[in-house]
Amino acid sequence: MKRNLLIPLLLCLCINLSAQTLQMMQWFNEPESWNINNGTITMDVTPYSDYWRVSPYDTMIDDAPFLYTTRGGEFEVKVRISGKYKTNSDQAGLMLKISRGNYIKTGVEFVDGKYKIITVESHEASKWNVLEVAFELDKPTEYIWFKAIKRLDTVDILYSFDDKKYTLITNCYLRDNAPIMVGVIAASPEGEGFKLSFDNFKIKHLPDQRRMEWLEKN
Repeated sequence: MKRNLLIPLLLCLCINLSAQTLQMMQWFNEPESWNINNGTITMDVTPYSDYWRVSPYDTMIDDAPFLYTTRGGEFEVKVRISGKYKTNSDQAGLMLKISRGNYIKTGVEFVDGKYKIITVESHEASKWNVLEVAFELDKPTEYIWFKAIKRLDTVDILYSFDDKKYTLITNCYLRDNAPIMVGVIAASPEGEGFKLSFDNFKIKHLPDQRRMEWLEKN
């Protein structure tokens, strides 16, 4: 096969594999209305849904939509988000989850009329971290990228407005050597839900640091 014919075929194959990856992911708490088309996930977020542990409800909340695949080892995951947030605490982003009480979620949250970047670390109890950013309140559908990089027992969380320059939000602990459910999450803890889209979802395998260090020494 000539090289000029091979390249377009390979590009088509990569696009199809990307779409297939989304189609093969699983729902935990599937929303009533959702669709995957040309690499874009759209949904109507389930009303009064969330992921949270212990406070302020003194219980475990585990009922928001989560579209995920399972990964082991080290990896990088990223996605672009656009949402029509309406009610306080409406949120969307990435989640890395080992178990019901052990997960990290990060993304955009609508808080007191403003858009904020948040990270929630849950290790038996949830801790909410907020980063102020310069969102334009008259453009609620502005795209924003989120990226999580899992290395050994740590996760770097970053955001970007252009998928080029990323800013570190925080560094979180997440147990090493455990299968991780990783994917996109949306929640509306205090409201009737909202419309949301994710696109450019991608997971990239990263070589295990311990293996690479061993190879360098041997």
